[in-house]
Parts: sequence; C-alpha cells; structure tokens
Amino acid sequence: MTDALTQLTQLPDPRYVMAEDGMRIATYTWGEEEAPVVVLVHGFASNARDNWVETGWVRDLLRAGYRVLALDQRGHGASDKPRDPRAYELRLLARDVEIVLDTYLVDTARYVGYSLGARVGWEVTLDLTDRIERAVLGGVPDGVPLARLDLAQVRAYVDDGIPVQDPVTQNYIRLTERVRGNDTRALLAIAEGMRSSGTADPDPRRAPAQPVLFATGSRDAIIEGSRALAAACPRGRFLEIPDRHHFNAPGSRVFRQGAVEFLAEP
Repeated sequence: MTDALTQLTQLPDPRYVMAEDGMRIATYTWGEEEAPVVVLVHGFASNARDNWVETGWVRDLLRAGYRVLALDQRGHGASDKPRDPRAYELRLLARDVEIVLDTYLVDTARYVGYSLGARVGWEVTLDLTDRIERAVLGGVPDGVPLARLDLAQVRAYVDDGIPVQDPVTQNYIRLTERVRGNDTRALLAIAEGMRSSGTADPDPRRAPAQPVLFATGSRDAIIEGSRALAAACPRGRFLEIPDRHHFNAPGSRVFRQGAVEFLAEP
C-alpha cells in the first residue's frame, strides 16, 4: 500500500533526454510499459511535480489504465535552465517533446498540456498528426505565450528588486517564487524568447485535425480566445472549468475528470 501511494504522490528519479541543442530535458514515467501513453507538458513557471503530480493528474491517469510520461520543459524543474532567450523558441520546445517520445520509443500517444504546455501542444499536435491521437489543451492562449507579462517590470524586479505593479505580472512572480527550484532569470529569458523569436499566434486556418479538448477557467481572461480556438478545430470541444482562473485551473476535479473521460473516447 505504501509503495502504491508513493507512486501516485511523488516523482520518480528523472531520466534525462538530450535535446537537439544539447539541453538536458528531465523526464518521468509511471505505469505499465504496455499501457497506452499520455504525455504531460506543464505550464510556465511550473514543472511536472507541481502541475501534474500534486494536483492528482498522475494518480487519475494511472487509475484509468494509462502509462504516464511527463517532462520538465527546458528552463523548469530538473531540466537545464539556460538564460539565453534564443534557447526558448517555440519550435525548440515542441521539438523537445518529439525527441522525448522518440527516446522512449513511443509510436502513438495522447497529449495533455496546460498554458505554455498547451501552446506547445498545439504545435506538437500539428507536427505529429500520425502520433498524437487526441489532445487536451488547458488554458491555451490564442496569442503569443506570456504576452500579458510585463517584461520591463520583471526585469526591474530581477535586476534591482523594484516591486512589480502590474497585477497579472504579480501573479506570475508569485507562481515563480512559490515553485521550488525556479530560476527567475531563466523564466525571464523564456518570456523574452517567446517575444523576440517572432512566435506566431495559433493559426485557426491551420488547426489540428485530431480530437482536441480545450479547457479554460471561467475566470481566466483568455477564455474567449480559447473558446475560439476550439471552434476552429474540426473536432474541437470546449470545457469551461467553473470558478477557476489561469493559475489554479490545473487543480480542478472537473478539469481532470473531463480530460480523463475525453482521452478514453474511441
């Protein structure tokens, strides 16, 4: 009983996968190797433990019979944390996921991502049409990721300790400082990289063909954009997560249950 509880509530030791540019990506697995795979990709300033283990996602997916494969995106968790914005182009983040699947010899998988992980998931789902069977994209922005972050205020806070005034940016700073092991300068580089690389908004005219569940909190400012992306997908569906904002939606039981049920559909 104790071993089973440990599996559901703690991270195993990371296995490192080498990205194309030499960055080490920390990965984690749970469940039987023969089971269908769900790959989990967390949001900005979070990590696999914070986004998926402590919120009950790994537990619920294991109980549903899946093998779970999670990663700490570059700049997060136990993965390498470069401070060069060029290391965080969206294409690199999407390619990291593909390399992880290749390393684990995963032919097909279901994808679950939140926030930045959902924006990456839009690209992964488009790139790997034959490998990603269906996807859950939670809190996905319809524009450039982290566009609501005031970079000047973050930079002043990091460099000189000047308090952040913008409320949305304050929330991101609180999240950054709450999650153990975060490197604020690396996270600033992520936000700068998303802006400077010319990352395009998700193009509704080139939407994923697979079944995709979009899920966003009812109190999240991006909800209408997420709803529009769902409407643009030929097999898209939208789940409104009641009484949740962007930063606490991953812990919603409604979100987890809706996602698990969606992933199980034929």
